[in-house]
Formats: sequence, structure tokens, C-alpha cells
Amino acid sequence: MATLVTFHAHPDDECINTGGVMRKAADEGHRVVLVVATRGEHGEVSDGFLDDGEELWRRRVAETHAAAEILGVSRVEFLGYTDSGMMGEPTNDVPGSFWSAPVEEAAERLAAILAEESADILTVYDDFGGYGHPDHIQVHRVGNRAAELAGTPRVYQATVNSDHLREGMAALREQGADFGPPEDMKIGKPAALITAQVDVSAYLKHKRAAMRAHASQISEDSFFLAMPDEAFAFAFGTEWFIRDGEGPGITETDLLAGR
Repeated sequence: MATLVTFHAHPDDECINTGGVMRKAADEGHRVVLVVATRGEHGEVSDGFLDDGEELWRRRVAETHAAAEILGVSRVEFLGYTDSGMMGEPTNDVPGSFWSAPVEEAAERLAAILAEESADILTVYDDFGGYGHPDHIQVHRVGNRAAELAGTPRVYQATVNSDHLREGMAALREQGADFGPPEDMKIGKPAALITAQVDVSAYLKHKRAAMRAHASQISEDSFFLAMPDEAFAFAFGTEWFIRDGEGPGITETDLLAGR
């Protein structure tokens, strides 16, 4: 059996990007560890959602643990950095923000967990962070460096198949759908750059339940939960990754296969 460590920027990223792979690994008897760089302090929340005096980060930490249980996670760790907000915002450069953290320092924190767990596999994000969020880009940088420090043998960059997404969203818009990301929003990587394609359709109920656990950020009328089951399966039934040295094209369909 192997140990899979998934590294994410904020609470809720884990279920969206790698929730299927996480639950699949757990069901197959592997150890799954979730590491989150920040506690999502700058997430948006609707008025009245939080209790009087409740801080958002506390709710998001609790939501992360609830989602982790659904996804079969054995250990949850937070690296202790602060959410940097969207690219270009003043919060990017606040001391303690993940974006402003020295890569080597943050990588050493993550590497200590990887070494303690004798991690076989680490997931990070692609070099664009999926959609350009500074904390996601930093996950790519810090995660890859941490794997070098800890000697973690296999690193997969979670991404979105932009060709697949564009095709699906075009079909939905033709049917009158009014949800989803803007057509001109840059997300993920083209299919030609992706080297791993994992079918997680058997775990869609777990992904959706984990998303619901993050109720402060993912409401029932959100893009993630409002879409019909068929559309959700198209969007989230496959998880996509890039592994350096693999390809061109899809060469892996199971991150835990051991090669």
C-alpha cells in the first residue's frame, strides 16, 4: 500500500481538484494525507452565514475536516500561512501570506510532513495554478521543491483539461445553461499537455458530498452543485494530471499504480 499526500491552497480545493482520486485511494487501502497551505481567511461568505463573532477561518477549518472524513483522509495538516486573496490584491503581500512566503521556507514545512509520512505520491497544481490564483501557483512551486527535499518519487500536477471543459460548457450553453465560468476565463491546460487521466465517476457522490461540506464557499446554487447530474459527471467524473517526464499523451490512468 502507498501513501498519497495531496497539497492544496485553501479549504474546498481538495474536493474540487482531487476528491475522486483521494476517495479512490482510500477505498483501495492506501493512506491519504491532506495538507492545506492556508485556512481560507479571505473567502467570500454571505451575510448572516457565520455566527456572531465567528471567524471565517474557523468555519473553513471545520468544513475541511468534515470533507476530509467523506474523502477517506487519515490526516489533515495546515501549513499555517494566510490566504493571499486574488492576484493583484493588497493581501498578496501581507506578511504571513502564502504568496509572500519564501518558497524554501514553505517547502521545508511541507517536506517535513512528506518525510514523516514516507510519501510515495504528492499532488500539487500546474504552473498556472489552474486559474491563476497566487496561492495555487505557490502550491506548484512549494510542492515541487518539497518533493525534491523529501525525495518523494512521484509528483502529479492537478489541472483541468481546458479542451474538455470548453467542449462541455459550449454544449451546456447551447441548452440554455446560465452557470459556469466566463467563456474567456483561462483555466487549466490543453489536452495535449496532460499525461494522466483518472476515471473517478464511481466517487462522484463523495465529491459532491465533500463540496457540500464546504457550505461557506459552495452553496447549493453554485456552479458546482447547481448543475444536473449528467453535467456534473462530465465536469468532475475525470481528474486530470501532468507528470514531468511522461507523455506525450495519456500514459497513466491510476496515480497509485506504482510506476
